[in-house]
Amino acid sequence: QVQLVESGGGLVQAGGSLRLSCAASGRTFSSYAMGWFRQAPGKEREFVAAISWSGGSTLYADSVKGRFTISRDNAKNTVYLQMNSLKPEDTAVYYCAAGNGVEITPPLYDYWGQGTQVTVSS
Repeated sequence: QVQLVESGGGLVQAGGSLRLSCAASGRTFSSYAMGWFRQAPGKEREFVAAISWSGGSTLYADSVKGRFTISRDNAKNTVYLQMNSLKPEDTAVYYCAAGNGVEITPPLYDYWGQGTQVTVSS
């Protein structure tokens, strides 16, 4: 069992930066791949980024490539999402998730956090 808690969301102007954190409980964190997803009002949850258990492999959605960076610290049981050059269209609730592989499909992840709101003003 893994419990995930996101933090770091907030209100930022377009062009600004935020760093999201996802703290995990449980001793098996380092065995899971981790993903970040987001969901805007009236839209489906969409893939943002994912990282392998070791951190050696990452994957990004085209919409965030070059602006967002996913990383993890297994010693701290934490995964991060550094978001730079934010745009109004990045506004959404951001969720972290734990799964068995670097996947872009939400159902393939086993554990989810509650989400943190990110709002980018123009």
